[in-house]
Amino acid sequence: MPNSDTIELLKECNSGIKMGVNTIDEVCEKVSDSKFKALLEHCKEEHQHLGSKTHELLNEYHDSGKNPNPMARTMSWFKTNIMISMNDDDGTIADLVTDGCNMGVKSLYKYMNKYKAADDSAKDIAKELIHIEENLTKDLRQYL
Repeated sequence: MPNSDTIELLKECNSGIKMGVNTIDEVCEKVSDSKFKALLEHCKEEHQHLGSKTHELLNEYHDSGKNPNPMARTMSWFKTNIMISMNDDDGTIADLVTDGCNMGVKSLYKYMNKYKAADDSAKDIAKELIHIEENLTKDLRQYL
């Protein structure tokens, strides 16, 4: 049986993945550039693949995972929709997604430090998610 740090880190990864997928779903239809849209769709697939791995491990550990904080989701939704209603160009969307990625990476490092006793499988998922988020941030720079 895994230790509690392992489960907690996996739950935080699970929540972050869901938040990322929700954000991509929210903005993707508003993107006008086809390469930008393809980039977001590819990133969503990466999140979903990693989410499946995370969910499988949590199921093995008899845990159902964690949904994103409702307040964080609501605030993200409001910020996204207000910013896009003021300016719906691809630069605004890239800026919003970049901010989300940066917050996600910051949170993941915080949780990796908090749950130091997590096993390597959980740490590897967190590191892979950080890698995905950092790469997306780099790829979005051309649209800022």
